[in-house]
Amino acid sequence: MGWIAAISMALLLAGSAPAGSAPAGASLPGAGTPRAEMVVDTAWVAARLDAPDLVILQIGDAAAYDAGHIPGARLLNLADISAPPTGSDPLFLEMPEAEALRAKLEALGVSDTSTVIVYPTRDIQSATRAVFVLDTAGLGPRTRLLEGGLPAWKAEGRPLSTRPRAVVPGRLSPIVFRPIVVDADYVKRHVRAPGYVVVDARAPEFYSGEKAGGPPGKPHRAGHIAGARSVPFSSVTTPDLMLAPEAEIAARFEAAGVKPGDRIIAYCHVGQQASATLFAARSVGLDVLLYDGSFEEWSRLGGEVEAGK
Repeated sequence: MGWIAAISMALLLAGSAPAGSAPAGASLPGAGTPRAEMVVDTAWVAARLDAPDLVILQIGDAAAYDAGHIPGARLLNLADISAPPTGSDPLFLEMPEAEALRAKLEALGVSDTSTVIVYPTRDIQSATRAVFVLDTAGLGPRTRLLEGGLPAWKAEGRPLSTRPRAVVPGRLSPIVFRPIVVDADYVKRHVRAPGYVVVDARAPEFYSGEKAGGPPGKPHRAGHIAGARSVPFSSVTTPDLMLAPEAEIAARFEAAGVKPGDRIIAYCHVGQQASATLFAARSVGLDVLLYDGSFEEWSRLGGEVEAGK
């Protein structure tokens, strides 16, 4: 089983990191496995709803937020933390300018000392995209994904609020982006380079070319970046908005040809689904990069494409 066996043994020895018992503050769970430093559960959040340094972000639209959210949560739409579309044929969900992102996060109450909990309402990839943006901005060590999101919170009968929270603006240091976002030229140079694996996070039918993505009237080219391997985001997450078990995630990446020490470059349609695949990769200790322009940009630029499984 190679490195999968090694990961499984490490997880067995480390165990799950304890969520902690003191509800007074928002101190994060102690280190155990990579996954333990990336996620929290509903019980951890419920015990700390009144923590002054806790910022909870619901990812989605106003209708879902108004219908009921975790008490104290603030609403965040992905458009709020993306570069505004420009020109007649813009790319979507691109990384924003640092100062624009800083202003938005401060308006949500995020400060240098904040613990930020991000949770999805319908799909995990919207929340992992927000987590990726925060991680790129240097806030990753104090950001966690609430596994199961709002559906898990509701299923457990936990309280909901329909009132928006009064937010005290936060104070953030100037943002310096971490170099974990790459462009098309970088992908071209590294797609077959030793130590790198380009991963397609889209559904298999898009990877194979059976279907073409893109908006109506302007479809993407059929197929995938030549040399890329397929690790659909849905194969490393679960329908109930959680990560798959670590051993399953590791097996998926090993089957795609990922070896210990390799760096993964992931893409999807526009950079959202890939964030879930990268989040899963990080949870088993893999090094990751995002091709943010993804297949939408690659298709426009005429990059090399191949079809088939």
